[in-house]
Amino acid sequence: MKSSTVVIARAERAEYPQLGPFHPDQSYPEWTGLPVGAEPNGVYHAVRECLRLAGLDAARYGTPEWNPLAAFIRPGQFVLLKPNLVKELHPRDSAGWIYTVTHGSVIRAVADYVWKALGGDGRVMIADAPQTDSSFSKLVQLLQLESIRDYYQKQGRRLELVDMRQEEWTNVEDVIVDRRPLAGDPNGYLAFDLADHSEFASHRGAGRYYGADYDDGEVNRHHSGGRHEYMISGSAVHCDVFINLPKLKTHKKAGITVNLKNLVGVNGNKNWLPHHTTGSPRSGGDQFPTMTLRRTVEHHGAQSLRKVALAVPGLGSWLLRRARKAGKSVFGDNDRVIRSGNWYGNDTTWRMCLDLNKIVLYGQPDGRLPRPAQATRKTYLSFVDGVIGGQGNGPMDPDPLDSRVVLFGTDPGCVDAASASLMGFDVDKIPIVRQAFHSRGYPISVGDWREIEIRSNHQEWRGPCRQLAHSGHALSVVPHFGWLSHIEAMETLHA
Repeated sequence: MKSSTVVIARAERAEYPQLGPFHPDQSYPEWTGLPVGAEPNGVYHAVRECLRLAGLDAARYGTPEWNPLAAFIRPGQFVLLKPNLVKELHPRDSAGWIYTVTHGSVIRAVADYVWKALGGDGRVMIADAPQTDSSFSKLVQLLQLESIRDYYQKQGRRLELVDMRQEEWTNVEDVIVDRRPLAGDPNGYLAFDLADHSEFASHRGAGRYYGADYDDGEVNRHHSGGRHEYMISGSAVHCDVFINLPKLKTHKKAGITVNLKNLVGVNGNKNWLPHHTTGSPRSGGDQFPTMTLRRTVEHHGAQSLRKVALAVPGLGSWLLRRARKAGKSVFGDNDRVIRSGNWYGNDTTWRMCLDLNKIVLYGQPDGRLPRPAQATRKTYLSFVDGVIGGQGNGPMDPDPLDSRVVLFGTDPGCVDAASASLMGFDVDKIPIVRQAFHSRGYPISVGDWREIEIRSNHQEWRGPCRQLAHSGHALSVVPHFGWLSHIEAMETLHA
């Protein structure tokens, strides 16, 4: 299978099984003694279809010996499964987590084929760093990951569930009121400096970056003076095989969040990550499209209150909550007003995400990045959960997307380009995907995204990637309002 090949398996229904550990609903030749579940499980079949359509171990397909991931995984290796576990709560829908995070049934199906390739001898970890104010334990419960872990444990196979964060925060009315230390990644953390090989090396935002916390001084200390540093979870670097399990969603800062954006979840400290640059494009920023008087007042007022919250946590947090609540009526809510880089002009987030992909693909366990000419790429696989995706105000407040797909590939940029095209978007209008094929120093994706070959069990999706968004058979996904009418292929523009 070429790295420029992407598989799209269409499921019969936009439906997930409900009973963990999500056994398949039928017997397959490659599984002897595997329990058969009592409910329909089209997800398992869709994952299996991806591997069949990819032509992996084709000579033994349909036999007990079929082992499709053996081309990538050897016994004794350490395999990391990285889902999108951003948040356990949806702001408008109690069941909205289903179209916000990677479903447990997708994780289970992939894990089965991983274990087969390992021959029962190896280390498998499910790990992520959710949003800092999320509950990892609640996410594990919702996705029934413990039932999957316990199922494997009965077979003598150890599956680790790891929260990669170093802290968990409590937010009240969008303001941090408590911070609790966590055990973090058992493999520790590594600091990498991409220096001149960072996508920020040519960017003029130094000193004006905003990260994930009120302390914008921290993010700027790590991205100044030629330094571009990131704190990465050790497991993402130490693993032999990295399997990305993202959700198919729109995103307010990046346009879409699939593989490339999902690597924000391998960080030990998200306040090392530039999310936007203060100001408007006129001053080299991307916080707002234009810096009107109203926005200037909003920016400076929020900045002053954040400084108070850092200096006097109790009083400052109370003042910031009151101010934010009042500010919504004056400056508008986030679901209607563009702020904080939540629009198509964000020129910061894509750079940060591509830097993270370089580190995961090429970073060494000793905390070193080899010279680009000598760099060896980590084994990388992707399975995208699009059985029910997210559209509109993603990634945290999307509407459900009846997409009914699982995508598979071995190159993050290629899979994201195919995902964007399937969504009815123009790849050239999405910097995080477009620039993955032109990354600085360390290649993420090579070639022309237009030449990506798409294989599918749905005839209308087969062929070169360049044709899909314009074919009339794309999903016609509604983007985040900050990207509306700026990301779609012309044929799929929404009113």
